[in-house]
Amino acid sequence: MALKLFQFRQSASSLKMLISVLICFSPAVQSELYLHEGPNGERMISDRPVPGYVLLTKRDTLTNAGDFLADRPVDPGSPAEFKVHIRNASLKYMVDPDLVEAIIQVESNFRSDAVSHSGATGLMQLMPGTARDLDVIDRYNPRDNIHGGVKYISELMKRFENNMTLAIAAYNAGPAAVEKHNGVPPNAETPRYVEKVIKAYHDLKIADFGAD
Repeated sequence: MALKLFQFRQSASSLKMLISVLICFSPAVQSELYLHEGPNGERMISDRPVPGYVLLTKRDTLTNAGDFLADRPVDPGSPAEFKVHIRNASLKYMVDPDLVEAIIQVESNFRSDAVSHSGATGLMQLMPGTARDLDVIDRYNPRDNIHGGVKYISELMKRFENNMTLAIAAYNAGPAAVEKHNGVPPNAETPRYVEKVIKAYHDLKIADFGAD
């Protein structure tokens, strides 16, 4: 059942106060939240698509929902912002930023609102379970998504003894599949995925060299 929280525009502070109370009672906060706009410009939040309303964006949390309901624009982020998050996360988890950027390019083409048919979400296409394991609160938030994805790459690099090819394959197919096949899983997707990421990575390295 859709949860129509507000129909009237109020101040952002009032909305945030009411939303914080609803967190304690609404089951919708445990799943994806759909943020819609109606035919008359009214905004609403639901736990599923609503006929007649345009889906503006999704969230994993009610954080900043007050700003949305107060009719402030939804900010998907920008490439410049993403690069700052990539740099900071790469330094924190000791991962090559070019590898991070290559994975984002292949996974989502730098679209923070990208959602796959399997439910992977955001710039680094995090699945809900993976996001929880990585302490990612909101997969649609560019910073949260990038930091979670880079943390995961760091874990995979350690698990596969800094073998970048295997870490990339594990990012796509899962580490258990890589260990089972003792290499890149011979399925229809993963070998092509690895090839694309490595090509993007090498192209970024060439661009870095040219910039110097």
